[in-house]
Amino acid sequence: MIKLNEHYTEIGNNYLFAEVARRVKEYKTAQPEKQVISLGIGDVTQPIVPAVIEAIHKATDEMANAATLRGYAPYEGYDFLIQAILKHDFVDRGIDIAADEIFVSDGAKSDTGNIGDILGKENLVAVTDPAYPVYVDTNKMAGRNITLLPCTPANDFVPAFPEKPVDVIYLCYPNNPTGTVLTKLQLKKWVDYALEHQSLILFDAAYEAYISQPDVPHSIYEIPGAKKVAIEFRSFSKTAGFTGMRAGYTIVPKELTATTSKGETLSLNTMWLRRQSTKFNGTAYIVQRGAEAVYSSEGQKQIREVIQYYMENARIIKNGLEELGLTTYGGVNAPYIWTQTPNGQTSWEFFDLLLNQAQVVGTPGSGFGQSGEGFFRFTAFGNRENTIEAVRRIKNLF
Repeated sequence: MIKLNEHYTEIGNNYLFAEVARRVKEYKTAQPEKQVISLGIGDVTQPIVPAVIEAIHKATDEMANAATLRGYAPYEGYDFLIQAILKHDFVDRGIDIAADEIFVSDGAKSDTGNIGDILGKENLVAVTDPAYPVYVDTNKMAGRNITLLPCTPANDFVPAFPEKPVDVIYLCYPNNPTGTVLTKLQLKKWVDYALEHQSLILFDAAYEAYISQPDVPHSIYEIPGAKKVAIEFRSFSKTAGFTGMRAGYTIVPKELTATTSKGETLSLNTMWLRRQSTKFNGTAYIVQRGAEAVYSSEGQKQIREVIQYYMENARIIKNGLEELGLTTYGGVNAPYIWTQTPNGQTSWEFFDLLLNQAQVVGTPGSGFGQSGEGFFRFTAFGNRENTIEAVRRIKNLF
């Protein structure tokens, strides 16, 4: 008989956003005449900018010519993209990262889940709560013990250190789902903790392009000593609209090491390359050329305009909810607004109310973890007309 990895039974049958999609589909089937507006899943709605599209078209034409055809991509990514990433995201910010510490991938979701492949099952893992479900679910799949670090209004969404030392720590800032941030001083405390306890920080910086305040770090490597204790994940999905094209990258510094059961000390950079070359065939050439164009002067200008568009949506949502007397968080350095549900409603009760009475979809906070119960996430990744209409409908409920 085939044996199942029974850890999969610990995560439930439905991924959060799959469950949201199922309920919305059922509603639309029962009420086809109703127009549903989604402020739920963080999918982009604005077109990929012209500079990126032009690069993709050019790369597509190259694939039609035997002289310029590209086959399998390098496992770690094409050098032209790595050099663009290196200059814009690190060198220009005064951060010392080497080219062979950058690994291009098909997105941060994959990498934040797959990084566990090179980490032992016995590692104790700490995850901020609420959190992007991938962090918790993938570690449950691997059979690891997880400690939750509550992030609530009571601690200003700044997690306390674990009561007992842990080996691996997931941090996501600007945060999904709460939209909150850590200052450089607050993040430094976590780097210092990791240095003291020889822990590994897995730092998800997927939303760094939305940072507007000067004291909020764009990279954990702005903090001294972080290269000894941190892996950082970046994404082109929300920065440049690549949710459907899939591209991201991960930084694995060569200073990072781990030990084997035999007492050997090995490089995580080497192990990650080994993992990628075994399980991953590289990100498509056409996509990587598009990602390279993100860093062009015209690409940066155009993408900044799109980000400002989404952040104006965030302002509209945040102001509308606060006019109703709801307490909100985020929406300043991140495209997410986190709000407490009204009248003591649970997260899913509020979801059902909005869907059935206002035809507006958001994301129940409880789907992000136990500390998310009683909260709700709205995304700014809608178009302006729908965002304004959704806020109007919500106001009409109260």
